[in-house]
Amino acid sequence: MKHAITLAVAAVTLAACGASPAPEFFGATRTDITVNGREYTVFQKDERVEVIRLGHARRGEHQEIRATMIELIPKVTGCKLRDASLQGDSGEMRGSLQCP
Repeated sequence: MKHAITLAVAAVTLAACGASPAPEFFGATRTDITVNGREYTVFQKDERVEVIRLGHARRGEHQEIRATMIELIPKVTGCKLRDASLQGDSGEMRGSLQCP
């Protein structure tokens, strides 16, 4: 029983944190944003960016979500995405930026 309570507390704690950055983005600037009812978190550190979609995506939504994530990058960071550097999918993607 004690183990189950510990697991429940850990799950609630992790859920409250929302998105966590990849290790290379520890200390990054975090921006939480909602677009069309869907929540995203953008981490920017120097000239690197990570975008994370929060919540479930249904079949058929992934292409639109990915496009939204790409559109968020310059809006949130003020920098241009280096398209060739983009890696990831509709759940999480990372790339390099060209900042003024």
